[in-house]
Amino acid sequence: MPDSTVILDSQAIQRALTRIAHEIAERNVRSHEVVLLGIPEGGVPLAQRLSTTLKSIWNHAVPVGTLDVSMHRDDLGQRAAPQVHPTVVPFDVTGKTVVFVDDVLFSGRTIRAAMDALNDFGRPNCIQLAVLVDRGHRELPIKADFVGKNVPTAPSEKIHVRLDRAGQQDEVVLERK
Repeated sequence: MPDSTVILDSQAIQRALTRIAHEIAERNVRSHEVVLLGIPEGGVPLAQRLSTTLKSIWNHAVPVGTLDVSMHRDDLGQRAAPQVHPTVVPFDVTGKTVVFVDDVLFSGRTIRAAMDALNDFGRPNCIQLAVLVDRGHRELPIKADFVGKNVPTAPSEKIHVRLDRAGQQDEVVLERK
């Protein structure tokens, strides 16, 4: 039976997102050039929340999109059938600072796929990465620019980010087998 520990509760998640938003604002003085792209599934609600917080910092809306990477993954042949989500990029990324938003950074392969997928939409000036949890174990030379919490894990452990569940608190759970 797996053993699990809550590593971020709802308040801790909100504090981490507020800090990430302020770090994004500090790094990007040209605020009108910043756009957020959430990576399904966990990155999408996080991108929306970051947009809301950035709007209160910058006093203008920050565009948010969704970028599905499932067909750009390098392990496509190893999966039974990819779960495809809609891609919605309602803005031109050319010349913009694109901030990828994801819930957990692990091997780096999802972010590599996101960079490949982004090529279909233009050439951004800069790509940055914001993640709620960085659990290590990188297989590619990818590093997050903005991290909510670093959680060293064993490869056999799992991180579950639970957001927007009806009637339940947001939380991040570490599951040990």
